[in-house]
Amino acid sequence: MTDVKAKITEFLAGHFKNHDLADDEDIFASGYVNSLFVMQLVLMIEREFAITVEDEDLDFANFRSVNALVDFVSRKRAVPVAS
Repeated sequence: MTDVKAKITEFLAGHFKNHDLADDEDIFASGYVNSLFVMQLVLMIEREFAITVEDEDLDFANFRSVNALVDFVSRKRAVPVAS
């Protein structure tokens, strides 16, 4: 999962310039986040990790911090694909 964490951290660092984001820091409480950023984050997660973010996944708890995002990606990757 270090690769997942590294990619997420790199993406967030590009948007949180001049701020060293802690792994458990609430990105929504930071004041740096807007609706466009959230859409970019969802698209990056889907593209980088080859997962689909479903409507039911769009819960702030899944995207609140680096740790929450890593956990979310791990759970989504563990779900078997229906055939």
